[in-house]
Amino acid sequence: MKLNSLISLFTICTLGLYSCNPSQGDQNSNDETMTSEETVEFLDQPLLTDLYTADPSAHVFDGKIFIYPSHDIESSAKNDDSGDQYDMKDYHVFSLDGIENEVVNHGKVLDLDDVKWAKKQMWAPDAAEKDGKYYLYFPAKDKEEIFRLGVAVSDNPAGPFEPQPEPIKGSFSMDPAVYQDDDGTYYIYWGGIWGGQLQKWRTGKYLSTGDDPFSDEPADHEPAIAPKVAKLTEDMLEFAENPKDVLILDKNGEPIKAGDHEKRFFEASWLHKHNGIYYFSYSTGDTHNIVYATGDNPYGPFTYQGVILHPVQGWTNHHSIVEFRGQWYIFYHDTQLSGKNYLRNIKMHKLEHREDGSIAPIYPLSYDKNYRNK
Repeated sequence: MKLNSLISLFTICTLGLYSCNPSQGDQNSNDETMTSEETVEFLDQPLLTDLYTADPSAHVFDGKIFIYPSHDIESSAKNDDSGDQYDMKDYHVFSLDGIENEVVNHGKVLDLDDVKWAKKQMWAPDAAEKDGKYYLYFPAKDKEEIFRLGVAVSDNPAGPFEPQPEPIKGSFSMDPAVYQDDDGTYYIYWGGIWGGQLQKWRTGKYLSTGDDPFSDEPADHEPAIAPKVAKLTEDMLEFAENPKDVLILDKNGEPIKAGDHEKRFFEASWLHKHNGIYYFSYSTGDTHNIVYATGDNPYGPFTYQGVILHPVQGWTNHHSIVEFRGQWYIFYHDTQLSGKNYLRNIKMHKLEHREDGSIAPIYPLSYDKNYRNK
C-alpha cells in the first residue's frame, strides 16, 4: 500500500475490544479499560495491511530502507505478562525505495523450523551489514524454553537467511539491536524483563524462583535491571567479550531505580548517534513509553532525558530510529488494524533532533475526550 504517514484516521474504540488509553498494569488490563465509546485519532497509518507486523527494525542498505519486523499471528495462549500470546514463528523482510513509495514485501526469510535449537517465540529481530554480508539477529526460546539469541546470514538484505546451528554462546533474553560505531566496531544490545526473562539472569546464571514474570525483579529502591551490551566478533557471529551492563542514570547521576516505572528499562534497546551524542532509547513496558538517555560512548553510562514516543494503542511499544536521505525517522507499531495486543501493525513518523540535543516528543494518539498525552 502507499505510505501515508501524515493522514489521520478516526476509529471507534469499544469496551472489551481494545484500549485506546493504555494503563499501568498487566497486559489483560489494557483490554478492559474502556468504560464508554471514545474516538481516537491516529497520527500515522499502518505501512502494511495484509499481515500483522511488530517491533520494526529499520536500516538503510543499498540506498533503501529495509524493515525487519516480527510477524504476529493468531494465538490461543492466555494474554498475560508472560508474553506467551506473542507466538511468532517466522520473519519477513520489507523495503522502501522512498518515503512515498509502496512497501515491498520480500516474503518469508527465516522460519522457526529452520532453526534447529529453537522451540518457539521468534520475537523482535534486528539486522546488520558487514563486507557485503547481512546478518539477522533474533531471539527464540530453546528446547528448555529459555530465551537465546540466534544469528542467520545472507548475501542479500532481503534474504533469505541461513541460521547458524547454535545460538550465540553466552546469549540470553531477547530484543537484540546492533549498532555500528564510526570506527567500524559493532555492538549488540539486548534484554527485556518479565516475559523476556532478563530478571532471571541477575546472578549470571538462569535462576527462576517463581513462575510469574515478576518473581526475580529487584526491590523498588534497588537499581533497575540493566540492559546488556557486548562487542561482536569480526565474523559477526559471537560475542567478542563478556556482556556488560548498560547503566542508565538519572539527572543526579544515580542509577534509575527499579520502582521508577516511568524511566526504568523494560525492553527494546536501540542506539543511534547524532551530532556526536549517543542516544540509547528503550521501552518502559508497563508505562508504555519509548524514552531515551544520552552518553558519550556506546557503553554508556547514559543519562535519562525524556520521552520520545508516548503510549500507542496496545500494550507494547517498540521502535527503531534511522536516518534516510537527511531525515530521521522512528518506526514503531500499534494495534490499529486488529485491536488485539498481540496482532500489531508497523508505522513510521519523522523524528526531530532539536538544536539543544533533545528529541521532540511524539504523540501517536489523540482523543475527543480524556486525552492523556498532554
